[in-house]
Amino acid sequence: MHSAWKWVGLAGVVGVAAGGVLVGRDVRQRNAYTPDDIRARLHERYEKVQPDDDSTEA
Repeated sequence: MHSAWKWVGLAGVVGVAAGGVLVGRDVRQRNAYTPDDIRARLHERYEKVQPDDDSTEA
């Protein structure tokens, strides 16, 4: 039974390490954007949600 708990503990450590790797990768990807990249993406998203001026005129 002692060996089973050893494997459970090892699996927990591996799970925590894998979670840390995923979080670290996500942070690096978010920090890879320059302010100009972020501004351009925000402008693109804003243009998508804006209604057309022609369709709102009555």
